[in-house]
Amino acid sequence: MKKVFKFDFLGRELVVETGELAKQTNGSVLVRYGDTVILSVCVMGKNQVTQDFFPLQVLYQEKLYSVGKIPGGFIKREGRPSDEATLAARIIDRPIRPMFDENLRNEIQVINTVLSVDQNNSPVMTALFGSSLCLGISNIPFDGPVAGVVVGKIGKKFVINPTAEELEQSVLNLTVAGTKDAICMVEAGAEEISEKDMLEALMFGHDHIKMLCEFQEKIIAEIGAEKVELPLAEINPEIKEAVEAYATKDMLEAIQIKDKLAKYARIDEVKEQTLENFAEVYAEDEDAEEKLKQVKKVVDLIEANEVRRLITDKKVRPDGRKMDEIRPLSAFVDLLPRTHGSAVFTRGETQSLATTTLGAIGEHQVLDGLGLEDTKRFMLHYNFPAFSVGETGRYGSPGRREIGHGALGERALAQVIPSEDEFPYTIRVVSEILESNGSSSQATICAGCLSLMAAGVPIKAPVAGIAMGLIQNGKKYTILTDIQGLEDHMGDMDFKVAGTASGITALQMDIKIKGVTKAILKEALAQAKKARLEILDVMTTAIPEPRKELSQYAPKIDVFHIDPEKIKDVIGRGGEMITKIILEASNVTAVNDKDAVKVDLEDDGRVIIYHTDASIIAKTRKMIEDIVKVVEPGTIYTGKVVKVEEFGCFVELWPNCEGLVHVSQLAYERVEKVSDLFKIGDEIVVKALGYDNRGRLNLSRKEALPKPAKSEKEDKKEKKDKKKKD
Repeated sequence: MKKVFKFDFLGRELVVETGELAKQTNGSVLVRYGDTVILSVCVMGKNQVTQDFFPLQVLYQEKLYSVGKIPGGFIKREGRPSDEATLAARIIDRPIRPMFDENLRNEIQVINTVLSVDQNNSPVMTALFGSSLCLGISNIPFDGPVAGVVVGKIGKKFVINPTAEELEQSVLNLTVAGTKDAICMVEAGAEEISEKDMLEALMFGHDHIKMLCEFQEKIIAEIGAEKVELPLAEINPEIKEAVEAYATKDMLEAIQIKDKLAKYARIDEVKEQTLENFAEVYAEDEDAEEKLKQVKKVVDLIEANEVRRLITDKKVRPDGRKMDEIRPLSAFVDLLPRTHGSAVFTRGETQSLATTTLGAIGEHQVLDGLGLEDTKRFMLHYNFPAFSVGETGRYGSPGRREIGHGALGERALAQVIPSEDEFPYTIRVVSEILESNGSSSQATICAGCLSLMAAGVPIKAPVAGIAMGLIQNGKKYTILTDIQGLEDHMGDMDFKVAGTASGITALQMDIKIKGVTKAILKEALAQAKKARLEILDVMTTAIPEPRKELSQYAPKIDVFHIDPEKIKDVIGRGGEMITKIILEASNVTAVNDKDAVKVDLEDDGRVIIYHTDASIIAKTRKMIEDIVKVVEPGTIYTGKVVKVEEFGCFVELWPNCEGLVHVSQLAYERVEKVSDLFKIGDEIVVKALGYDNRGRLNLSRKEALPKPAKSEKEDKKEKKDKKKKD
């Protein structure tokens, strides 16, 4: 039976409908937030999977009909998820995953279908609300609810779920999610906001998350199904005790080896020896295979527990560093001679090579998604090859992790990228991770920033990033600066903070526990700022400020304005004129030739010309200026005779601009035959008289010439005539 629940959330109605759509799922809700409509459903597999991990999948399906668009391309239907859809799925996954028991082995899928989008009401936050609620009312074991909000900051005021217009004015775009009790996910971009303001924004957001969680609890109390009890992956206590006795001492020694590859090699060796030993112990058992799976699980737990115990009890990190100590840093620029900018940043055993490429504004990325923006002029792409961790692996299109890390780096650096008016280029940064032992996304931010400066992009300030970690044991906790791979894998929090010396530009937090407190967040932000300033010192030693000159291989630029009404003349019928300009100025045979000049014509009359050769830019500009140049009456020009007639001659002042010098305007004396004075190709000085009522330009040679001296007789007559008038 259909039921409808309504909640006035800060003046905007949030409506939940259940019992009518997708009734064969475990849980289904239709959520309306303004005109944004999301169908959120969850489904659970009937049997346990054989994989030794919790099989949760979260999907966010964008439907272009939701914003009244037909998909681009030839197929005309939605294909693989866009980067934005992938990032949205990650935002929903991260807060709900910790709310499940990690020992569950039944496959669970949460699917959000975007049916209608109102740009003033976030479809992603609506989908997160729907995901939590459909799980909450289902029979699937889920320790929610969770909810999320977007926090903006306009002036000194924080705003919850800002409209598209408010977000344009905001210096902060913070997505925060959590339960009633704590924050469990953060994603933010900011214009150098202070740690104090960021913490206030987080807590302001959490205050409103509590309201959304209470609304869900009321719905669950009324219509929620009884939760089923599912079998969990359990470990035989005897196996656990035997494996711990056999492997703990060796594992503890292996964990404390400082070199990453040597450490991991020894850890793997301990695991292999343990498995070999117990393979012999259980050789005669019928369920030997299942027992060895448990042995592997126990030895993995020993590794995790020993890492955590050393940090919380002994304050000893796997590589021997202090809790707030950064690994050794190095940075340099100009590794690659032909790129527009390049830099290498290394932190311990994590290394990023970043390059910057500058292109014409017309080379921006075209977005075929649900947002208001349809183009993007700054892009950062992150690549994580398997060789960076000394392994073989899959190579192909980027996965969720690569898209997510690239988006975080892009958000951090986008805050300092100059505007299109200041720097009219499309900018692409690519980070190649050459070596990794944790925090590669933050190394990407540092290397990307250095490559931008090396390329001569006038960024507002250098940006550095650092990853913080957390190990919690009851009420005791330890915050770690610059976490490496083992600490990330075994820890409870991955808290990434990027920013300038003045403030934060990006923030991301993922946790494996139910949530973190204000005290933890405050301490982590302060510790991260200290580390960020240390890293910035190293970066600015490598290159103190953006270069004043671009690379010789980067496109040079010339920007000027023309009358917007003249744009059609520059383009010409079917693009004929602009094609002619590009081919003639560049001396090429095709407009897509790599040596062809690039010309961007903006609606406001801006003309932007790009080429590596300044002389080709100058030639292109002159050809365009000749087309749009306006004749000013009374001005004297030098032109060329292009046609001779009995009644006068036609003169070209510049390409596509001709006027008539009537025979009466050729000279002060009478001209019997025009061809006696001029032939085609002759230069002629003329004065513009203006246009007639049919739009034809009239010119005069006579008025451009010095007036001939008067004879004595003419002078006397003129004086006599003047006297009569007086």
